Amino acid sequence: MGGGVRDLLLKMQPKDFDVATDATPEEVRALFKNSRIIGRRFRLVHIRFGRDIIEVATFRAHDEDSPKTELDRHGRILRDNTFGEIEEDAMRRDFTVNALYYDIHDYSVLDYVGGLKDIEARQLRLIGDAATRYQEDPVRMLRAVRFAAKLDFSIEASAASAIYEYGHLLAVIPPARMFDEMIKLFHSGKAVRVFELLREYQLLKHLVPALDEWLQENPNESMLDFIDQALVNTDDRVNTGQSVSPGFIFAILLWPVVQQQATRMQPDRQKMIGALAQVGETVMKRQVRHVSIPRRFSQMARDIWTSQPRFHRTQGKQPLRLLAYPVFRAAYDFMCIQAMVGLFPHRLSHWWTDFQSQHEVVAEPVRKKSPRPRRRPRRNAG
Repeated sequence: MGGGVRDLLLKMQPKDFDVATDATPEEVRALFKNSRIIGRRFRLVHIRFGRDIIEVATFRAHDEDSPKTELDRHGRILRDNTFGEIEEDAMRRDFTVNALYYDIHDYSVLDYVGGLKDIEARQLRLIGDAATRYQEDPVRMLRAVRFAAKLDFSIEASAASAIYEYGHLLAVIPPARMFDEMIKLFHSGKAVRVFELLREYQLLKHLVPALDEWLQENPNESMLDFIDQALVNTDDRVNTGQSVSPGFIFAILLWPVVQQQATRMQPDRQKMIGALAQVGETVMKRQVRHVSIPRRFSQMARDIWTSQPRFHRTQGKQPLRLLAYPVFRAAYDFMCIQAMVGLFPHRLSHWWTDFQSQHEVVAEPVRKKSPRPRRRPRRNAG
């Protein structure tokens, strides 16, 4: 069901497979002792299969009058546990290409909403009225951007135009959920295209408002190149199976604002560290009101920023001290990207590359000494 079927039809490697059934969560739970029911908004069953967890959903039907369905005043779904038939379940999915079912009984693909046609046309189409679907869950607008970037699809005209009108509804989404969506967007392996689409559909102001404001003020071209190159590097890492920290992503996206404000506060580069620390804290406090960033990631971003002036210090013990920083590698990569677009001296970038390669010491394993046998106390003769 869903994305797994879509990806197979597009000859892509599915990340996972969703399982759907007409059995209720309680019936599924009774069949599998190694399972548990989770969720309040959407009740699901998690079945343990070795080290893996298989998520099983019951076919749902959308009924606003059902006591098991709850909406807020904006029309956003707070709870949806009204069960139904497979045809009804397909109609409550978000996009047609995500509403395809693979029937294990006869190995057929079931399509109730025209998803196969839209895959052929490489088009992302909402199921039902765009305004209603976005009001039910405003995050669908971010999902539209993510899928359009990931699949290289266009967004159907009515679904695209409604984003401009209903983008403001993202303000009602809890900041913690917005963080999850941000990571899905920028860790998708298509971050460059995601950034373009967020700007095109005017959604960036709901995710990173400070950056959106900076972009409206005749931004520095070199800094735009920095963002682009940093996102290219991020995509390369994701697509080659390397890790990317959310802290690095936020350091990239907020750097134009932090760097500009810190420079205005303290033009003297020798005293820039304090200004970066002060501005970084202020900018991050504003950011977390929109996207709740765990402290370990927000601190990483601030440490990357305050490390940048230290790369100008190549005398005495300063380089070794910087090399020992926990965020050195991320800060070094950050600095190198700046050098690539002319925001940092190339000669210093090369100097640090040589310096760190000369000081990469592989620690030899410490051999543990075998403990001496403990002497048993002598018994007194007698």
